[in-house]
Amino acid sequence: MRTLILLELKGGNDGLNTVIPYADARYHEFRPRIAVARERTLQLDESVGLHEKLEPLMESWKGGDLAIVQGVGYANPNRSHFRSIEIWDTASAASQTLSEGWVARAFDGNRPPQGLGVDSIVIDTNSLPMMGPDLRTIVMQDAESFLRQVSAMRGAEGPFDGGNPALRHLLAVRREVNAAAAGLSEKLRVAQRPAQEYAGNPFGRQLDLATRVITAGVPVVAIKLALGGFDTHANQAPPHETLLSTLATGLATFRGNMIAASRWDDVVVMTYSEFGRRVRQNASAGTDHGTAAPQFVMGGKVNGGLHGVQPSLGDLQDGDLRHTVDFRDVYSAIARGCWGKPANFGQRHVQPLDLIS
Repeated sequence: MRTLILLELKGGNDGLNTVIPYADARYHEFRPRIAVARERTLQLDESVGLHEKLEPLMESWKGGDLAIVQGVGYANPNRSHFRSIEIWDTASAASQTLSEGWVARAFDGNRPPQGLGVDSIVIDTNSLPMMGPDLRTIVMQDAESFLRQVSAMRGAEGPFDGGNPALRHLLAVRREVNAAAAGLSEKLRVAQRPAQEYAGNPFGRQLDLATRVITAGVPVVAIKLALGGFDTHANQAPPHETLLSTLATGLATFRGNMIAASRWDDVVVMTYSEFGRRVRQNASAGTDHGTAAPQFVMGGKVNGGLHGVQPSLGDLQDGDLRHTVDFRDVYSAIARGCWGKPANFGQRHVQPLDLIS
């Protein structure tokens, strides 16, 4: 079983300025002020390339363990941040509202092995992908505050149930969570520091904690991280370039640390965002909420290269990209490759994606 590093790019990442159709003249026509020049593009093939700020990921690309899934989205797309991320987090259809997260749904009533009593860790404020009755999830912001909180719990007397069966059950669940947190804290205390230091920004601290969890041998099915700031409605280029640089530098350092610890084969990193951006730039040199976008998948057993089909700029739907890969097909490939789970997330026909060996 592999650990999924689930990385949410909050706000709606602009896929067209991330994986760039540099050879298509229409890209430059639609974006006269924000299109990335061909000479600033890291060419992957004769038609698409990465933004130059993603250069730290090229070692992974050349090493064959970075997959780029093109044109990921869903039918009848929703352009609300709140509703669309809910769709992605629960693997629902656009017309459905589900309460369980897609990672929890993948286990479909079968809990993972007991381990430390922790199945997933959320280093973020959005824990919906892991929410469900069969996953025991711990939410934390950073290692130091988590360790302080666990120390404060020790020795504290729990409340008496007063003979109330419902309260007794809740207190038993609380004790189980506290015991799992205590076990996790002991593992983190003795975990070795990463071989390479991360940048001192919030994203670097998240990756540092994820590295410590994995190298400490904590058997979790998923760790969720997040990088925010992608809602680039105005003057997009400078902040978007900074975000891409932060993303690539952090993931390249994580890859190096996993290789140094001989754990790169044991993890899969997957990015996702609630939607891409509109094809045409707006009057403020930014982009508005759109539809399809690429996803990155990385790991020692990932089958690198371009997957799926790049959406055509000559066949738009209401000015937006038509998705060519359903995001639930990506999730199905992850569930099989990470956990051996044949989940289809409600789809009648799953489009097979050869993402993980």
